[in-house]
Amino acid sequence: MLVDAGGIVGTIGGGRLEWHAVTLARELLGDARATPVRIADLILGPELGQCCGGRVELWLERLTRNDARWLEDAAARLRAKPGVAIASEILDGVVTHRLLRRSFAGTAAVETERGPRGRVTLFEVPRLRRPDLWIFGAGHVGQALVRLLAELALFEITWIDSRAEFLPASLPDGVTPQACAEPAKLALGAPAGTRFVVMTHDHALDYELCRLILARADSSWLGLIGSASKAARFKSRLLRDGLGRETVSRLVCPIGVPGISSKLPGAIAVAIAAQLLQQQGVVGPGANTASHAETGPPGCAGGCGACHS
Repeated sequence: MLVDAGGIVGTIGGGRLEWHAVTLARELLGDARATPVRIADLILGPELGQCCGGRVELWLERLTRNDARWLEDAAARLRAKPGVAIASEILDGVVTHRLLRRSFAGTAAVETERGPRGRVTLFEVPRLRRPDLWIFGAGHVGQALVRLLAELALFEITWIDSRAEFLPASLPDGVTPQACAEPAKLALGAPAGTRFVVMTHDHALDYELCRLILARADSSWLGLIGSASKAARFKSRLLRDGLGRETVSRLVCPIGVPGISSKLPGAIAVAIAAQLLQQQGVVGPGANTASHAETGPPGCAGGCGACHS
């Protein structure tokens, strides 16, 4: 999370912990003579009054214009060679930064290491680009879904519709609009590993998009808005058009987590966003998500609490 005198960018989860972290950060920003790194070890219950309890360690580092050079160099080198870790070390009040290759335990992308003389090193692997998500359709549900997902800032969103007037002129960071008379043609140009949500105003276009995306065989996930009967019709037709049964099983329809009965666009968007959150980081290119969707809870695409997959 970035903090300056005027505001913050990002989050560490909200609540009293985040409020306390912002306070500590601004104290550090306001004291140019203080050591540029402060490590705060906090007991959440007694110290912050958070009922969840537990313990958290905060690494707070003051960055100034003097840090611009190493930050720019690190950004350039990380773009050229993803997966490199930034090592930030504090020793005797002096901070040094370097880039290195490092394996992380489990799925952690941040670790700390303590050495002699009070040396502490923070290792972190920056995420250079968020996963690609292409949303076809700018109707009421599409509008609500893009607003919600843009707030979560988890995806690089490409938002496509044949009706240019439906795509707002002003959009949040991370959302790229594409007005195209033939949206299906764009599906062929999406990067490998892209997640797709199909919810256009035209069932024929929905079908053509699903057929082309499934035929690519390199998408991470494909969700189609619609009923169970629509799903059955589409899957039957896809099989008749020559796609294999395993390929067709990757189509997730209906989309959205189960248990939400409201048909309001905002509620449907919440259900779809929740499903994307469930399977984020679990689904990879070619993963057979829909086979789970057909055996697990209705609308489930894997990675849910019901089956612990």
